[in-house]
Amino acid sequence: MPPIVFDVRRTDDLRDVVHRTVEALAAGKLVAFPTETVYGLAASALDSAAVQRLVEVKQRGPKHPLALAIKSAEEALDYVPDISPLGRRLARRCWPGPVTLVLSDNHPDSLIRQLPEEVCHHVVPNDTLGLRVPAHPLILDVLQLMAGPITLTSANRSGQTDAVDADEVVEYLGDDVQLVLDDGRSQFGQPSSVVRVDDNRLELLRKGVVSDSILRRLASFTILMVCTGNTCRSPMAEMLMRKRLASKLGCAVDMLEDHGVEVLSAGLAAMSGGRPTPEAVSVMREHGLNLSAHISQPLSDRLVRHADVILTMTRSHLDMVHAQWPNAFARTRLLRLDDLDVSDPVGGSLDVYRCCAEQIDGQLGDHLRQFDLRLLIGDVISGGESVSGQ
Repeated sequence: MPPIVFDVRRTDDLRDVVHRTVEALAAGKLVAFPTETVYGLAASALDSAAVQRLVEVKQRGPKHPLALAIKSAEEALDYVPDISPLGRRLARRCWPGPVTLVLSDNHPDSLIRQLPEEVCHHVVPNDTLGLRVPAHPLILDVLQLMAGPITLTSANRSGQTDAVDADEVVEYLGDDVQLVLDDGRSQFGQPSSVVRVDDNRLELLRKGVVSDSILRRLASFTILMVCTGNTCRSPMAEMLMRKRLASKLGCAVDMLEDHGVEVLSAGLAAMSGGRPTPEAVSVMREHGLNLSAHISQPLSDRLVRHADVILTMTRSHLDMVHAQWPNAFARTRLLRLDDLDVSDPVGGSLDVYRCCAEQIDGQLGDHLRQFDLRLLIGDVISGGESVSGQ
């Protein structure tokens, strides 16, 4: 029989659509979801018969494994407990979003071991696992209510163009899909980028929404300095850390990003567009650094999510970051390793600013000695084509 098509743009109760979708997946039915890339065909990963039926409908070969759609970047650790720093970084920055991460499946405690054996055959046939957190509220709401993940692939048969709206899904799959959720045309209209992560090495297996250049930026190791107003302490710390990193990597300060490293600063009470204090500019000039172009910015969700290491000037800054962004707890630390504060030099003389800068610089050296940049900086290469994921 023809599939049921729900136009979610016209429904009065989206929660009812979500619950009916969860019931359909739990009953072993195939569901076509809108995502930000293209429409996807899904089955419960706990139902081996449904997954087998999905593979048959898709008409894809054994060399093209299915990806798993999961709830969040944090849940990736349940499937790949030993995920590398680069893998964690990309999951945190790319999800929810149009990137499928292909990771090694070699950990005995992975939740993959709890899926049916037949499902594992289709998900991890080559000792690698594709994970995705789609950036569409409907599929994310469904995942929150599911007992396990769902297998996800593009809603077309192998060899057909990707379906970018519900009409194309019905045209391609007919009565082989039982439920189609219609949310209009997909945002991007092209598939996710498929990225293989092996330790600190990253390989683009399939070009998609995310370009090579953006992928390189997302793979960069990022240090974020935090103070109150982002006009003196954290900007000076940013510039001094840039200088130390450039020396360690043997490159010019303005070439750090080309070497996979980014240093930023922000303030918990900063206003956007503020200028650095004249004293901070003068002291940085004495260090051979140009702070005059600095523009202040407030600490934001995006900056916190992007940062690999967050260094705060004071204990109160640290506590505020922990309170507002508890997921960043493990990545946030006090700049001074002796657990003391870096005093605010605002209103002080040039000598006060000099002392502040020297204190910051010494502490940065201690932190930098704890970083193994060979393991933290991702090596990005372009690879061949793959059809893993959706």
